[in-house]
Amino acid sequence: MTQQSEKDWQPQTLLVHGHTIRSQFQETSESIWLTQGFVYDSAEAAEARFKGEDPGFVYSRYANPTVDMFEKRMAALEGAEEGRAMASGMAAVAAALLCSLKAGDHVVSARALFGSCHWIIQQLLPRYGIETTLIDARDMAEWEKAVRPNTKLFFMECPTNPTLEVYDIRAISKLAESIGARVVVDNVFATPLYQKPLQLGAHVVVYSATKHIDGQGRCLGGIVLSDKEWIDANLHDYFRHTGPSLSPFNAWTLLKGLETLPLRVRQQTHNAGAIADLLAEHPKVGRVIYPGRKDHPQADLIARQMTGGSSLICVELKGGKQAAFNFSNALQVIKISNNLGDAKSLITHPATTTHKSLDDAGRAEAGITDGTLRISAGIEDTGDLLKDVERALDAA
Repeated sequence: MTQQSEKDWQPQTLLVHGHTIRSQFQETSESIWLTQGFVYDSAEAAEARFKGEDPGFVYSRYANPTVDMFEKRMAALEGAEEGRAMASGMAAVAAALLCSLKAGDHVVSARALFGSCHWIIQQLLPRYGIETTLIDARDMAEWEKAVRPNTKLFFMECPTNPTLEVYDIRAISKLAESIGARVVVDNVFATPLYQKPLQLGAHVVVYSATKHIDGQGRCLGGIVLSDKEWIDANLHDYFRHTGPSLSPFNAWTLLKGLETLPLRVRQQTHNAGAIADLLAEHPKVGRVIYPGRKDHPQADLIARQMTGGSSLICVELKGGKQAAFNFSNALQVIKISNNLGDAKSLITHPATTTHKSLDDAGRAEAGITDGTLRISAGIEDTGDLLKDVERALDAA
């Protein structure tokens, strides 16, 4: 009988069985190797391990069997050669940027960013002599105009948080290749199921695994995925010596989340589409932005670049902040929280939470008004969610 390779598995199978390490007890579920260090049969064995001649584990800050399973399963899903798991999504973003930049380098970034990403680009990098330029990333001419002789990296979220802008990753990556720069894409909102930045030409992909990958509000995590050459040359030593490592327990939790990722994202996307359609027809709603609708400003690009919509919706209510607060407070099934990608439907008011650190001009540039709300659809019954939204719209 011909042996089936893991490379031939579809995502649903890969996310349940891929790269599983089992102990001598042959357990069904992945083990949690909750250990700081590892022992060696001899001093010579320890020396060989530290030299890299023996491929075993040395210290859980560097690598751990449970974390290794998560990294390999995510790399296989993404189509990456390697990955490094981090303690949070923001640890992953910071590592992906800082490990490959030095004083005198220049970064071009989309201006529509999550608040903490915006802080890294605008506040942290310049402290270390790294120049940055924020642009309207929907316009390729803006990318081209922003390039300097010292430009080394392009950064973007795609789709963006919270206004769900989508950028032409293929075209941006071709521009980066022409100047010898790297493209880093935060792919959280699309998930690895709906968009593959590496296949579109990007060099590095980052995720907050806290979101859809865990997807059940349990733990923090992040991951950086790329080719082996880039990780060995840039991320490997940064990761080993700065210590943003993921807990083995959190890695195990994320492995359990991966098993149900396709099921959850499918239902979340169905619910998001239904909610977006309801909101789009309501007179109290100024605009709805959802990647699964034909009226999305970049609908043609989405059709070429993504294989599904998203679990996220951006909606702007006509009554401003008070209407947004009234609507949020009237919801019963959908809960107020700044998290997203959860099995539970969640809503947040970006101007006063996730993007409060931006000034008025910064929020305006990002398309965030006082009436803007971000809805993360969960896996609840679709009818119950629609009734909840209808009731809350009456209160708005």
